[in-house]
Amino acid sequence: MSLWTIGDLHLCYSDPSKTMSIFVGWDDYQERIERNWRELVAPEDTVVLAGDISWGMSLQQAEPDFRLIDSLPGQKIILKGNHDYWWTTVSKMERFFAEKELDTIHLLHNNHYTYGDHAICGTRGWVSGTGDDKDAQNEKVLLREVQRLEVSIKSALDAGIRQEDIIVFMHYPPIFSGNFNYDILEVLYRYRIQKCYYGHIHGRNAHSLCLTGEYDGIDFHLIAGDYLQFIPEKIF
Repeated sequence: MSLWTIGDLHLCYSDPSKTMSIFVGWDDYQERIERNWRELVAPEDTVVLAGDISWGMSLQQAEPDFRLIDSLPGQKIILKGNHDYWWTTVSKMERFFAEKELDTIHLLHNNHYTYGDHAICGTRGWVSGTGDDKDAQNEKVLLREVQRLEVSIKSALDAGIRQEDIIVFMHYPPIFSGNFNYDILEVLYRYRIQKCYYGHIHGRNAHSLCLTGEYDGIDFHLIAGDYLQFIPEKIF
């Protein structure tokens, strides 16, 4: 039994015109995702998908992408990315998955999942705010994401999970190109989180600006699909 993760699948079986294959490094990416997943992941495994899962604009439009994900081995825990326009309320999504018998897909949103002695926590995250009036809306979204991250972590602690056994997954990077999202980082530091996985960043030049490895006691991992060459990363 293993725990895996990958972000930014950007599946477009529902609308092939939105394929990412036009970008460098994304050639045949959907086929590569499926092939690598089936070669590595066993039915008893779990895979965390860190946002930007489907280009579908609604649950109905995204259904072909969900069906592909559901057909792949393992249980899947998904969180929201900035391009997941199909995302709606938890009750609507859970009802949709149940009605369509997409039984291996689970939502990470204001909650946590246990994996052995560990807890899988997280939220989408957001860009760092500047405090300017023009960024008031960004500030509002960021503060909501900070709250969701803390709610997720607290739910694990309330369930008896130790701080050192909490793993955080996000879509947006808490640190990128010397830009520190202090609101998010404050939560990670306060709860002494030791592992943080994130996606969102694409392209070799941008990848080179990402923080990977230990910083201030936190082990950061970039798991964007193209960075991983569409090969799920094993956590343990």
